[in-house]
Amino acid sequence: MKKYLSCAAFIAAATLALTACSDPTAGSGGSSGGDEATEWPEQTADLSGTTLTIWAAQNSNTVPEAVTAAFEDETGAQVDIVTIPDPYEQGIQTKVATGDKPDLAFWQPTTSMLTALNAPANLQPLDDAPWLDSYSPELRDITGILDGTRYATLITSPAVQGVYYNKEVFAEHGITETPKNWDEFVELGRRLKAEGQTPFYDFTTPTGWGTQWWVQVQLADAAADGLWDRVNAAEEKFTDPTILGAIETYKSLIDEGLFNPDIKTATFEDQADALLAGQAAMTVQVNSFFGQLQAKADTAELDEKIGFFPISPSGNVGTMIPDQANALVAFKTGDAQREAAARQLLSFWLGDGYADFVADQNTVSLQPDVPTPDGVPQALQDVHASIADSVGSMQALAVANPDLYIYLADMIQGTTTPEQVAQQSQEQFAQLARAQGVEGF
Repeated sequence: MKKYLSCAAFIAAATLALTACSDPTAGSGGSSGGDEATEWPEQTADLSGTTLTIWAAQNSNTVPEAVTAAFEDETGAQVDIVTIPDPYEQGIQTKVATGDKPDLAFWQPTTSMLTALNAPANLQPLDDAPWLDSYSPELRDITGILDGTRYATLITSPAVQGVYYNKEVFAEHGITETPKNWDEFVELGRRLKAEGQTPFYDFTTPTGWGTQWWVQVQLADAAADGLWDRVNAAEEKFTDPTILGAIETYKSLIDEGLFNPDIKTATFEDQADALLAGQAAMTVQVNSFFGQLQAKADTAELDEKIGFFPISPSGNVGTMIPDQANALVAFKTGDAQREAAARQLLSFWLGDGYADFVADQNTVSLQPDVPTPDGVPQALQDVHASIADSVGSMQALAVANPDLYIYLADMIQGTTTPEQVAQQSQEQFAQLARAQGVEGF
């Protein structure tokens, strides 16, 4: 699972964005954009002879199959789903840089990733989309917006960083309540270790992308207090006490022996196996981790064994990190008919077709008038319930995202220190910000 751009890829994307911004004709064309009101066709209007293309990643290419088939039946359109090989984000940006655009694409709806795609030049605005008022109020404006304009729309519940735990392990150790803050979480880990149970699990191979969640959940209170705004404005750095302190705390917990002994060689799949089997009691992860669990156990077993709670320094606050499988964008292609047809497909997807889509995906509904299917595991429903009180992650709020997880994995392997992790992250962040033309860098 690779959601985040490498430094070189992000700089290339930022350079593309700056080039397009300097060219008044870049990304123009079609009927969308500007100050004109966008027309939204009727959901099932005839589209015979129209072909639309959706770009999807390897982990999202089956998501649209059922809803697009229904759209084809209703409208006569043809919808082609094209899988862009991993690394997905880099692949899309390379194609867009050459003028190759789909009609729709799965895309991470965050500030940094909409910036990387140069949304104003390349994407249709969705500000007056007819389905927006159907969302639960807390979800309507939570993501997908860049500089006051909406360019992406959620189709599934955004990912949240929090703690997945084994209920049976808790029961075996007489734990009847989940921790209420970070300190209680750590103290519970120490208690479990003293009783012979591995408290926490993490992995570092092949890239250790999950390591950064342990740092970011510690930053939830600071994020709510404007941490990433300050980092974006060069008023605070990764090397300052807040972020560096979270990195140091993470390493100290590993050094204390609270994690799996094989953390240097463990994999993402090992993590799922360990939690499901009760070899570890807890792990900090995001929604895609639960997908691994679902591949290994049915809903009944998951409801019996796996729970979720958000965590932050002062309480139970989640850290939201929407990914590309959660949202769609519509491109400015220069073909007014296809642009309108793309908007029509979105209207159908989030309108008449939404109930069937939710049922097909067995996922949490974003719309109060559409019930969540009975088969959705309780832990996923608890993740979704935490969104209303969540704060944004680095990926959601920072103007650029350094390879923090790579630097943390190196730290765990013993090749760098927390101070070096912070310095590497800050240097890369500044480089990425400069490439985007962010003031102060």
